[in-house]
Amino acid sequence: MSEQAIEREAMEYDVVIVGAGPSGLAAAIKLKQLAESGGKEISVCVLEKGSEVGAHIMSGAVIDPIALNELIPDWKEKQAPINTPVTQDRFYVLGVAGAIRVPNFLLPKLMSNHGAYAVSLGNVCRWLGEQAENMGVEIYPGFAASELVYRDDGAVKGVVAGVMGIDHEGKNKPEFEPGIELHGKYVFIGEGVRGSLAKIIIDKFNLSKDRCPQKFGLGIKELWEVSPEKHQQGQVTHTMGWPLGTKTGGGSFMYHLEDNQVAVGFVVHLNYTNPYLSPYQEFQRFKHHPLVSDVLEGGRRVAYGARAITEGGFQSVPKLSFPGGALIGCSAGFMNLPRIKGSHNAMKTGMLAAQEAFEAVMAGRQGDELTTYQTAYENSWVYQDLKNVRNVKPLWSRLGLIGGLAMGGLDMWLNELFGRGIFGTLKHGKADHATLKPASESKPIDYPKPDGVLSFDRLTNVSFSATNHEEDQPCHLQLKDANIPVSQNLPEFDEPAQRYCPAGVYEVLRDEDGSNPRFQINAQNCVHCKTCDIKDPAQNITWCVPQGGEGPNYPNM
Repeated sequence: MSEQAIEREAMEYDVVIVGAGPSGLAAAIKLKQLAESGGKEISVCVLEKGSEVGAHIMSGAVIDPIALNELIPDWKEKQAPINTPVTQDRFYVLGVAGAIRVPNFLLPKLMSNHGAYAVSLGNVCRWLGEQAENMGVEIYPGFAASELVYRDDGAVKGVVAGVMGIDHEGKNKPEFEPGIELHGKYVFIGEGVRGSLAKIIIDKFNLSKDRCPQKFGLGIKELWEVSPEKHQQGQVTHTMGWPLGTKTGGGSFMYHLEDNQVAVGFVVHLNYTNPYLSPYQEFQRFKHHPLVSDVLEGGRRVAYGARAITEGGFQSVPKLSFPGGALIGCSAGFMNLPRIKGSHNAMKTGMLAAQEAFEAVMAGRQGDELTTYQTAYENSWVYQDLKNVRNVKPLWSRLGLIGGLAMGGLDMWLNELFGRGIFGTLKHGKADHATLKPASESKPIDYPKPDGVLSFDRLTNVSFSATNHEEDQPCHLQLKDANIPVSQNLPEFDEPAQRYCPAGVYEVLRDEDGSNPRFQINAQNCVHCKTCDIKDPAQNITWCVPQGGEGPNYPNM
């Protein structure tokens, strides 16, 4: 956001971490552990744009505890909120009214959730935050990092955070706060998927050179309280197929947590081609399938959220170090797509970066490039985890559901058994924003109206995300050209922002006779999913951070 040139106070740290997610908190804890074990001191601060740690964390989530076991081996004794081991693992291909279960023995071992836990990742992050603070990490929730600060040689020096009190015209209000500069010898960017600062850094330092375009999906989730007789604690169900069909990638999850709660969610791969497709409406339609409705009927929805996920994996991970810092976690994109798991890899990459930064600080260095972090990643189990599944996404994109499922499964089996497959390393296609077909070549989709029992309209659901934004501030959804939505996207794609946004942020308004189309942005509805920044076909929308503490406030998500 545009700001006047102003003087700010600065605070100095050894390591500044942007984002109190799994990667950022794991990095902070690891830095303090290394200092303690070596009898050294290291100063670490973590900035979190949400109102509290965990407020913006939205994930399925079934977690693999491999990284947590390394970081905090006694997490059970320390009462981590990880209480529901997976007891039953089910995988289905859905039709309109029926389902075919895929036998577990046909699935590669890495697809098994044995030893994993169904959790609220937000609550896990709240607990990790407590562990970090107990070790002396300074955590600042409600501080949105809105700008990068550079050294004289161009290396990243820190960030600007905590800017408040600017009105919608960009003028300072009476309560204006200029924010503060937080400088670090090294700066870790762990903002999550499509982070605004990570996007700048990747472009500025050309970190995606020779990599495939990053690929994304949109994950939409509701948390339900169901009838006790329908609750099967520890049961995990994944599906593919209906309602998306065989050409559009995606699938669902349904996780039975503790206290009669069930997390039900839907993922749509954002390389879909039909501009009339609405990921939100597909999710609402999906819940009426008997496999799902039988569980949810008689229950009540208690929370809602949405978040983009990275799907590019092995081929799309950018260079991880840059002058003055490192990309960690989903800012770089370490999700294992077929497993729908990324928090274990996010944590581990935070720990790897912490190791390299600690050694550099102890050696008296600062502001240089942590090139050994890239080497550490390439020698880690994270690298192997992604390498073994590297062809699943491109095979699915090329062959559709049936062919992609068969060939992707074969490739995973071969990599698992022999360390190599028959496809080499396939490349991803074009970026997700470039995949839409013109509206004139696409078929409109007639979605059923929500019944208010199992399915809901977007604005009603957004109210269950506890989203809040101060209206009198610069719009954090910035258009490079305000004319493009109506002059270009509307005639060519029937302005898909109306449908891909899961929060009803974007509308095309018209006069009563259908004339005079106007593009309206309801920024106060935004749940920070970043889909618009990814999928807009003109790449005309830039997602920026609003004031700190705003956006969703996810409970138990």
